Amino acid sequence: MRSIAVIGSLNMDIVNRVEKAPLPGQTIKAIETSYIPGGKGANQAVAAARAGAKAEMIGAVGMDAYGEILLENLRSSGVGTDGVLVKQDISTGLAFITVDGVGENSIIISPGANGVLDAKDIDKAEKFLDEPDLIILQNEIPYPTLAYVLESFAAKGKYIIYNPAPALVPPENIYHMVNLLILNETEAAVLTGVKTESIEEVHSAGKILVEKGCREIIVTLGAKGLFYMSSEGSTMYLQAFKVNVQDTTAAGDTFVGAYAAAIAEGKPLQEALRFASAASALAVTSKGAQTSIPERADVDIFLAEEGR
Repeated sequence: MRSIAVIGSLNMDIVNRVEKAPLPGQTIKAIETSYIPGGKGANQAVAAARAGAKAEMIGAVGMDAYGEILLENLRSSGVGTDGVLVKQDISTGLAFITVDGVGENSIIISPGANGVLDAKDIDKAEKFLDEPDLIILQNEIPYPTLAYVLESFAAKGKYIIYNPAPALVPPENIYHMVNLLILNETEAAVLTGVKTESIEEVHSAGKILVEKGCREIIVTLGAKGLFYMSSEGSTMYLQAFKVNVQDTTAAGDTFVGAYAAAIAEGKPLQEALRFASAASALAVTSKGAQTSIPERADVDIFLAEEGR
């Protein structure tokens, strides 16, 4: 099996559960408040490890209690943490998440140590990036650092998975360095300027991204399923598994990590997509970020029960 390195964010998620999200100027009471390990990078590393992959986390936390909790949670999930730097004079990243009564969420990020991760930090962690064949990236670290990683590791022949979330429009020259772009329909719309409300529109957005230089793209569509396209012209649409949604936090991250684990062990395309879709479906049936990410055995049982 090939191994995976995730370069990205580690956050402590402060989650407020409410009946309805507040309107502008409105003050409401939370039903409950929880502190849950998160961060898109860390979530994806945990998802990969729980799906059975050998995963290493590269990132930064502050020298505080939150940082210690995040590192311990990664280790307990089987993720290597030697590549995570502990920075002085800055706090660990925080995410303030509001989850409403139907499981939808809104998020405010305070980057903390994630916001000062730079190229020198990547160089310090380079020995932990020699072995992994797959590199996973997101947008919760500074863009210059992201660009440095792309240029350095694409040149070394690493398989790069880029999850452009939170959504921003990257420079055109990065697409040819990306082997696989995984994004949701909102992010696809931002990156292409094309509406993605229908499968036909998603197909059009996918074609634009492939023409920009991506070899493969996956657009996750929530309850509508997912869409796959390759630069060779092949496409695939898979329907979503029907589950009782409790909380959509980390659903996308779970998909990214689980899919990376699936291809790292050599699963065929359709099987890998179904595996990642099942892992993501299970994640939304539980509350929180890393607390909701399923173990490999649970995904296998779910797939067997679904007959897929």
